[in-house]
Amino acid sequence: MQELDFSFIGQRIKEIRTGRKLTQESLASLTGVNVSHISNIETNKVKISLTLLVGICNALDITIDYLLENEYHSPASVVEMELLNVIKSMQKEKQETLLRIAKVL
Repeated sequence: MQELDFSFIGQRIKEIRTGRKLTQESLASLTGVNVSHISNIETNKVKISLTLLVGICNALDITIDYLLENEYHSPASVVEMELLNVIKSMQKEKQETLLRIAKVL
């Protein structure tokens, strides 16, 4: 079995965190670790533990498979599931608007 790409995982965490406009400090606070540990994960200086991986996914409100999509053989299904999760959390009117937009694309 091939080892996980921890560099990709760290980059992905940073990408999602910054996309959500969260600082390393706020993510550290939400997950109960220090800021330097979050920084070290994002820069691939340390490997993330499974416990912290789950905590970060909960704090960022994402699924683990979305974060680890690069590790799966079929990443399209991961994106599809994440889209479904986002859509389910939307109000009905927004779902209908999104559907109309998607049909145009």
